[in-house]
Amino acid sequence: MDNWEIIQKTEQFIGAKFRTEGSGHDWFHVDRVRKMSFRLGMQEGCDLFITEMAALLHDLDDWKLKDHLSLQLSGTEEWLATLGVDQDVSDRLLQVIEDVSFKGAGIETPARSKEAAVVQDADRLDAIGAIGIARTFAYGGHKNRLIYDPEIEPVLHQDFHEYKNSTAPTVNHFYEKLLLLKNRMNTKSAQLIAEERHRFMEVFLKQFFEEWSAAQ
Repeated sequence: MDNWEIIQKTEQFIGAKFRTEGSGHDWFHVDRVRKMSFRLGMQEGCDLFITEMAALLHDLDDWKLKDHLSLQLSGTEEWLATLGVDQDVSDRLLQVIEDVSFKGAGIETPARSKEAAVVQDADRLDAIGAIGIARTFAYGGHKNRLIYDPEIEPVLHQDFHEYKNSTAPTVNHFYEKLLLLKNRMNTKSAQLIAEERHRFMEVFLKQFFEEWSAAQ
């Protein structure tokens, strides 16, 4: 099976798994990350097959989706074996995917390859800006979280277990993750895109708190 066919089969597989997923990690999120990864990967001289495949598969084993039984998630490694992907290529893909996730404000998540750097950037870009805001509240609703509670302060988590098990209101997530991402981009291109999306979130939060306090 050639690389083009592997990508086509993976696109169909992930599309079927995630198309109706409602927590903000749907097929359209995956496709945006794939397109942005490809765009950044072209600029950074990446292996575009590794980049595109890692982007397509980056949420398949995501811990945030493991309790969503309707997805019936199959493992990434299992899927790659089904396609007959060579072990060395499979290992590279799994390493890129492992490097993508944010694990808490105080935890370093270095990208160990150019491909990991661009997929991590693409995934983080989709977490900020207008779509990032929409996805954040979609996930909060999915987890039955409050929109905001002024008595619950944001926490800059120093431990992945603590971050993973947080039940804080959705607005706290801006301070615990989203507003930190601008300074955690790997590539110059992603940094420039992040600047504008970051400013949009700041405007949104200013308006949110003005409405919350009945100032507007």
